[in-house]
Amino acid sequence: MNRMLTAALACAVAAFAAAPAMAQMGMGGNPSGFGAGKQPEKKPQYVPGAKPQEKMFPLGAMWTAVSMNGKPFTGIDRPSFIIDAQYRARGYGGCNTFTATAFPLREQHLAVGPLALTKKTCDKALAASEQAFLIALRTAGKWDLDGSQLVIRSQNGELRFDRAL
Repeated sequence: MNRMLTAALACAVAAFAAAPAMAQMGMGGNPSGFGAGKQPEKKPQYVPGAKPQEKMFPLGAMWTAVSMNGKPFTGIDRPSFIIDAQYRARGYGGCNTFTATAFPLREQHLAVGPLALTKKTCDKALAASEQAFLIALRTAGKWDLDGSQLVIRSQNGELRFDRAL
């Protein structure tokens, strides 16, 4: 009789010890068995908003200056430049020609290296206009395409360009 009670007690202890594992496997993790077929509610997963597509800088296009800080460039000697596929900028400031390295960066930033330029003599008004243009180009911070115009912004102003034919 003692053996039967001991065996029954051992079976009861084994069944009691296995109950939580069986409840988790077969009853959805609920040891009581209530709500065994019900799945827990899933919270909606956070999905960050998509970044707007970054614009690609138009390498290989010639750009002619239209205005600087809202003041239009007039006459035949308007500044212009091109950035080729090797990130070399070449251009005309209104009197002198120049070259530099220019790198379009992420988030529409633009880095322009030191300028190498010719040293022609020009009248004072044209030289001042050219110098203001070259300083604004050299300190360029951001660029954008506004319709068909290229806009370059720096702490020294805003340059607007039309694509040259």
